Amino acid sequence: MSTQKALYVPSKQAPFQLGDAPIYTPGPKEVLVKIISIALNPVDWKIHTYGIFDELKYPAILGSDIAGIVEEVGAEVSKFTKGDRVLFQGWFGDNRYAGFQQYTLAEAELVAKIPENISFDQAASVPVALVAVIIPNFNHNLAGKTANFTAPWEEGGKTKYAGKPAFIVGGSSSVGQYAIQVAKYSGYSPIITTASLHNEALLKSLGATAVVDRKLPASAIITEVQKLASNIPIEYVFDAISLPDTQSLAYDVLAPGGTLLIVLFEKIPAEKKKAGDNKRIVHGLGSGRVPENREVGVQLFSRLTEWLETGIIVPNQVEVLPNGLAGIPDGLERLKQDKVSGRKLVAHPQDTA
Repeated sequence: MSTQKALYVPSKQAPFQLGDAPIYTPGPKEVLVKIISIALNPVDWKIHTYGIFDELKYPAILGSDIAGIVEEVGAEVSKFTKGDRVLFQGWFGDNRYAGFQQYTLAEAELVAKIPENISFDQAASVPVALVAVIIPNFNHNLAGKTANFTAPWEEGGKTKYAGKPAFIVGGSSSVGQYAIQVAKYSGYSPIITTASLHNEALLKSLGATAVVDRKLPASAIITEVQKLASNIPIEYVFDAISLPDTQSLAYDVLAPGGTLLIVLFEKIPAEKKKAGDNKRIVHGLGSGRVPENREVGVQLFSRLTEWLETGIIVPNQVEVLPNGLAGIPDGLERLKQDKVSGRKLVAHPQDTA
């Protein structure tokens, strides 16, 4: 077999279309992976709908949350063998590394083995969202966009932030769930988050100490968050949604001298920014593949198997879509319509007719 099924965007903003793609040959430091589970992300529908991401060459294959089985290893790869269960973050700037297909390539140093207690579907929910939290928090390469915090796996990292309150906006989103867990791993307490209240039990199981109804007016949320933090200044805020209204809320909660991490471009009104506030805003690039993020990306994936095995990191709850790759467009439309809450949509490329 020399070809595979792939889901293409034929041209900018054109409807998705199933087609064939070659099965790629791994380079010396790469692995070829048979994709078992591919998770959907909001960035997939945004690229498709708005035509963003100038580096994209059409026909393009999207998809970047990948779990599968190693099919072939490059000549210099010793960490993996054929048959290993793995997870990693794909890349949609080059179709050879994208996820909406049956086979893809990955750079071995940015791949982790899936432990026995985690399914392929669960594993596919992890890479993109966890990378989006870990890299802007703990990257020490100042060429990257980073808060440059001490990581919990580094000396002093588990005590440096102990007892300091953290506020996570959008805790039930995929990124939000990992932001809660990483805040817990770093020792923050209390960890306060906004979400729909039907997700309260899930988020508390991940480490949130309090869940505030995201439907409340911003002023009511701010009052409640400050009360829950015992009026201790909140110097760490992570906005996992990063729309204009959530960024404004996050900025208002943040204490002077604190750090706000956002996952989309900054949209905070200029009039909110007062001289002397010294509020730092970090919009990180959630990819371990770029040179300025690679070192922390390698650190993440070298530790990820252990984190999943020991429960430091718990995957998202998942919902499997029908019809393999052909089911992805409907799933992306559901994400676009904000009809998914507290779980990750996953497709099985090998089930494509």
